[in-house]
Amino acid sequence: MVSIFTYRDERKLFALIGAVIVAALIALVQIDAARSGRPSIFNLTVTTAFSLVQSGVAATLGGVRGAFESVANAPHLSRDNRDLKEKNGTLERENASLREAVAQAPGVRALGELSAKEPGSIEARIIAYDPEGQSRIVTIDKGANAGVRPDEGVVNEGGAVGRVVTVEPVTSKVLLLTDPASKLPAIVQRGRWWGIAAGTSTRMQLQYVSQDARLRDGDYVVTGEGRSFHTGFPIGKIVKIFHAEGALYQTAVIEPSASFGRLERVLVLPK
Repeated sequence: MVSIFTYRDERKLFALIGAVIVAALIALVQIDAARSGRPSIFNLTVTTAFSLVQSGVAATLGGVRGAFESVANAPHLSRDNRDLKEKNGTLERENASLREAVAQAPGVRALGELSAKEPGSIEARIIAYDPEGQSRIVTIDKGANAGVRPDEGVVNEGGAVGRVVTVEPVTSKVLLLTDPASKLPAIVQRGRWWGIAAGTSTRMQLQYVSQDARLRDGDYVVTGEGRSFHTGFPIGKIVKIFHAEGALYQTAVIEPSASFGRLERVLVLPK
């Protein structure tokens, strides 16, 4: 006899039986969960899957909405970013100015105290110098209009700096004490021996000091009464003494009191 069922019909029958078994299992699980008062695993699975799908859809819609909002707000964001950059630049410039003011404060205060002790003195700033160092001459921002005159002495908080050699309406040139052309009367404080302080480009030399003078390393040297300075402004201290056999005078090397490598503000003294 020929079977009335084909292979395809058998597969359908097995599938139907399987579906019935699965449905029966689901029904048993659901009944058991209902009796125990707990949600079944199938409900949890379906709920979780639905939540995940819902979250994905919400995230996608949120991203699309955020993208549209970003495009819509792009001009405002660009303007805000530009404003923030401008404010940041302004704050950086203000901070730089404050740092510079703090750095200058000690020198400004010291020079102000010195100016109070020297009536008629003129405060000035160094605005130029010889970049090649051929001459020890600097330019200050005060001239004849401010009352500066030739041969007036120039000092800072450290001591004597130089003397005015050229005066123009709004600027003047100052010959520093270290210039080889500079010479001024000088006195050794201890013992009151006098001599001439002459520039040597980097330091000064105390010349024509009597052989009777008992000079020592560390002795302080000040200005003597002269054309540009009154007595008593610090010049520097002796760091080396030369004793030449048979010489009429002693010579000593002076380390300047004023720091010529960082001159910034000075005081022009009245003659």
